[in-house]
Amino acid sequence: MANFTPFIIKSFKHDGHLHRMWLENWLVPEEALHETHRSDQTMVFINSQTKIVEADGKEWVSRVPGVSFFIPKIWFNVVALIEEHGVRYYCNVASPPYVSGRVVTYIDYDLDVIRMPDGDVHVVDQEEYERHKISYHYSPVVDAKVKQGMQEVLDRVRGGKPPFHDEAVYAYYKLWEQWRAGGSEE
Repeated sequence: MANFTPFIIKSFKHDGHLHRMWLENWLVPEEALHETHRSDQTMVFINSQTKIVEADGKEWVSRVPGVSFFIPKIWFNVVALIEEHGVRYYCNVASPPYVSGRVVTYIDYDLDVIRMPDGDVHVVDQEEYERHKISYHYSPVVDAKVKQGMQEVLDRVRGGKPPFHDEAVYAYYKLWEQWRAGGSEE
């Protein structure tokens, strides 16, 4: 069975201050990735009841398992939250991921797309984005990239394109649970 590797995920704001950290995330080994995720070099992470640290130092523990998807050069990332009634996708419009050692970082640009288990789609935090665009002095290039990321995530959500496949989310989580329990892939 393939080994999962622990990583820390850190999100920052445009001015460089820390926004949030997820302290224990397990990278799905490349050989265990779905072909679609392997071909676009998606990094897939699993976490369950991981400690989260906010910018103000407040700490809490995630309540539901998450499967996170980071795609190189793409201006969004996706966290698939495995909830009682299905998978809820929380999509952060954000800079592409940067990896250094076992730490993944990105800049969070406030805008979020949420796809509920029943398929409803919501865009949230638009006012926060507009405020930060002024206070953090987003350049026209950053603004264009953010808008492009928003459009791309909406196109993928509405088109049912990767990573918006519940079966893959459940399969990755099950594989991680088996690895953690020391079981086989069968």
